[in-house]
Amino acid sequence: MKVMVVVPTYNERENISNLVPKLLAHGEHINLLVVDDGSPDGTGEYIDELAAENPRIRALHRPSKMGLGSAYVAGFKHALTTDVDRIVQMDADFSHDPEEVPNLLRESEKYDVVLGSRYITGANVVNWPLQRLFLSYFANVYTHLITGLPLRDSTGGFKCFRREVLEAIDLDTIRSDGYSFQIEVNFRCWRKGFSIREIPIVFVDRHSGTSKMSRRIVWEATWLVWRLRLERILRRK
Repeated sequence: MKVMVVVPTYNERENISNLVPKLLAHGEHINLLVVDDGSPDGTGEYIDELAAENPRIRALHRPSKMGLGSAYVAGFKHALTTDVDRIVQMDADFSHDPEEVPNLLRESEKYDVVLGSRYITGANVVNWPLQRLFLSYFANVYTHLITGLPLRDSTGGFKCFRREVLEAIDLDTIRSDGYSFQIEVNFRCWRKGFSIREIPIVFVDRHSGTSKMSRRIVWEATWLVWRLRLERILRRK
């Protein structure tokens, strides 16, 4: 299979310089697309330099920090213009271990969507304070109860899709961001009838316990699950 790994960045030059060789070492079938939101630290320019030397690396430049969800949508759309069979999404900061990518791809031979789950075998999270861990864990329980989405970790961002999945879920209509984006994409995949597999990963927060969660993100996710529940009910009629 041919693979595109989509990685959004904002001021990730040091991390991306370490991530690139680790990803590409998994084989000639691995390609990298970095979606950079105008990083002041020169991440985008650095990727351009790498891309000029290696056709397996691409950069997609956006003028400013426009949100994680829209970065992934832009990256997915670009990936679908190429001949890749699988599209992987992951963070640049090594909170998602690049050594797990082959495991995601292996499972994708049997399943349409493969999710790296922090909660399938307990709570495999490093460097989070208990308050943040409880919030994340119970947010996933809440999502399951309200929407029916049969996942233990709906908000994680380490995933592998078969291309036909992303072609089917109408990326143009996704407006959510952050953790809500992850929930909405998973929900759409499930409602389209695609098979989903969760595999255990260890998530290491490289911000050493500093929460990236804001009140806006929490409220967006809280109301999104009710919108998805309503969508499910109306479409059932």
